[in-house]
Amino acid sequence: MIGLIKKDIAMIKSNFKLLGILIVVYAVMGFLEEMDISFILPFMSIMIMISTFSYDTYNQWDAYSISLPNGRRNSVKSKYVTTILMILIVSLITMMLSFLISYVNTNTINYEQILIAMFGNIFGTFLVLSFLYPIIYKFGLEKARIGIFLVVFGIVIIGGFLSRYFDLSFVGRTLSFLEDYLVILLIIIMIVMVYLSYKISETIFRKKEF
Repeated sequence: MIGLIKKDIAMIKSNFKLLGILIVVYAVMGFLEEMDISFILPFMSIMIMISTFSYDTYNQWDAYSISLPNGRRNSVKSKYVTTILMILIVSLITMMLSFLISYVNTNTINYEQILIAMFGNIFGTFLVLSFLYPIIYKFGLEKARIGIFLVVFGIVIIGGFLSRYFDLSFVGRTLSFLEDYLVILLIIIMIVMVYLSYKISETIFRKKEF
């Protein structure tokens, strides 16, 4: 599986320069207080990793990978592991930049606020990962883009409908009740949803014919 991880890293190596430029651009915007960089950079790491699916399709990599020992399982696992590593590394860089921006702009570092924001953004990024990858494995990248748009649009419509016609104040009360355990609960939820996403993607890929 290490070789498959190296393969994905090699494919996105040309994007590291672009990612570096984006980090510099968003850091400058952060110093100018024009943008909160805490979400956009970790999210960009997923977008870069999604490009590897296009490379795999173009080079007919999946048809080759299934001939390797445990090829189907390791191919999916390596994709998830590489993506998770990318998210964590970029999130760490983003957190360091957030500390620096906070210190330069305010002469103080609000560690608690930044850490809470970063944790929430990491959770959101892993949520996107857990949602996207099974769809991509099932329908392919091109069709998945349409499906993702429709589902996200549907979620927005449903969310707006519920907030308009139903009392959702119980959500706030529930979160207040769970405040002392919220971080642990979210970590557990994050691990479970990524694991389930991986198992679904693995099942889909195992049944796929090339």
